[in-house]
Amino acid sequence: MATVTKINDTTYKVEVLTGVDSKGKKLRKFATIKLESKPNTQKAEKELQSKVALFEDQVKNGLVLDNKITFAAYVDRWIPLQDLEPKTLYRYKEMLNTRIIPAIGHIKLKELKLLHLEEFYKNLKEDGIRLDNKYVAKDKFISALKVYKKQEISEKSCVALRTIESLIAKNPVSAKTANTLCDNLGLKLNDYFTLSGEPKALSDRTILHHHRLISSILTHAVQSQVILTNPCSRMKAPKTKNKKISYYTEEQTKDLLAALETEDIKHKTMVLLDIFTGLRIGELMGLTWDDVDFKSCIITVNKASQYLPSLGIFEKSTKNESSNRKMTVPKAIIEALKTYRKWWLEQQVKCGDQWIENSNHLFVKWNGEPAYTYELTKWFPEFLSRHNLPHITPHGLRHTCATLLSASGLPIASISKRLGHSRTSTTMDIYIKSLESVDNMAADLLEKSLLSNNKKLKKGE
Repeated sequence: MATVTKINDTTYKVEVLTGVDSKGKKLRKFATIKLESKPNTQKAEKELQSKVALFEDQVKNGLVLDNKITFAAYVDRWIPLQDLEPKTLYRYKEMLNTRIIPAIGHIKLKELKLLHLEEFYKNLKEDGIRLDNKYVAKDKFISALKVYKKQEISEKSCVALRTIESLIAKNPVSAKTANTLCDNLGLKLNDYFTLSGEPKALSDRTILHHHRLISSILTHAVQSQVILTNPCSRMKAPKTKNKKISYYTEEQTKDLLAALETEDIKHKTMVLLDIFTGLRIGELMGLTWDDVDFKSCIITVNKASQYLPSLGIFEKSTKNESSNRKMTVPKAIIEALKTYRKWWLEQQVKCGDQWIENSNHLFVKWNGEPAYTYELTKWFPEFLSRHNLPHITPHGLRHTCATLLSASGLPIASISKRLGHSRTSTTMDIYIKSLESVDNMAADLLEKSLLSNNKKLKKGE
C-alpha cells in the first residue's frame, strides 16, 4: 500500500514499503509525481491514482532502482557478502583500490556505460600502469622535501620515514608509494617522479581479471535489483593469448638433478620433491613431517601454505577437494627426505631455545617457523643462472613432472589425479601442447623401432 503526501497542487511524494532488513528496519522506495492535469479536478485525481498504481507495480516487479549509489559505494556492500579465500580477497581489493575505484568508482551505477569500461580497459593497456614499475624522485621534488622536516612529510604523506630518506637518496620506489605520496601531498606524479627503467604494461590476462571482477560486481547489482542490466554483458571480454607452458625435457631434468648436488640441502630437497610430486608451491611449502610416511613411501597432501602482508604466513585448505590426495614417491626421494630430516633436527639443536615450539613444517626459517611461500621462487632463478640452465619458474617443475609422466605412458586420468586436478579436462586444457609434443615423440619412436627396416611401408606401398 502506497502512502501519498501532497507537496503542492501539482506535486506529490509517494512512499511504498518493500519490507524490513535484518535489523528490523523498514525498507521503502520513494518517488515524486508531478501532475500534468489541471489541479483539483477529477482528471487530476485519476492521473494521480494511475501514476501511484504504476509506481507500486514497478516497485513490486523490482523496476525501481537505487539511482544514487556509486560503483565504489556498491563495492563496499558487495565485498562483505563474498565468501573468498584470503589471497583472492587480497587480490580483489588490490585491483579495486589501485585501479578500478580510482577510474570508475565515482560513477553512479545507473550511469555506468559500455564506453566507461572500454576507456578503462584501454587505459590498463598503457605503459606504466603496473604496480611493480619503479619511480625515482625528480630534483625539484627532493628540493621541496628538504624545505620541510622529514618527519612532517612522513606524517602528512602517510609514507614511512625510512622511505622518505630513501627517496632523497635517489633510490627507486614502487608505483604505489609514489602515487600515495603525490595523492596525499596534492602533487602530480609525472611532475615530480620519473620512471626508473622501461615502463611495463599489464598483461592481457591481468586485464581480463579486472573485467571479470567488474562483471561479477555488476551481475550482483542486477540480481539485487539495483540496476537493470550489466554493461559488461554487452562487450567482448578482453582477449588473451594462451600462455606457453615452460618445462624441462628428460635430458634437461637430468642436468637439473646433477646441478642440485652442489646446492644446500634445503633447496635441493624442495626441488627434488617438486619434480617427483608435481606439487603446487603452496602445497609443497605446507607439508609437515606428519604428511610423510617413510615406511610406505607415501606423501599426503591436505593443506597449503600462503603469505599475505596483512596476515603473514598462514595455512589454508587445498585448492579443491580433489587436491587432497596421497601419492607414492620413489624410495630415492624418501632416502633424500631422511637425510634432510637429520639435517633439520640438527638445526633445531643448534637453535636451542630460539626454535619455536611444535615446529613441524618440512621447510622452515632459521628458528623453525614455516618458511615463506616465495622462498623457492626467489632462490630458483639464481640457481638456474649459476648452472647455465634454461629459465623456467618453480611452477615449471610441476609442468615438467606432468610432461615426463605422460612421456612414460601414464594415462591422463592418473596424471590428473596426481596433480590434484578436479577434472581430466583441466589437465588436458593446461598441458595440451606439451602432451601433443609427447605424442609426436611417441610416434617417432614407434616409427624407428618398427619401420626402420621396412622400406615399403615407409614409402606408403
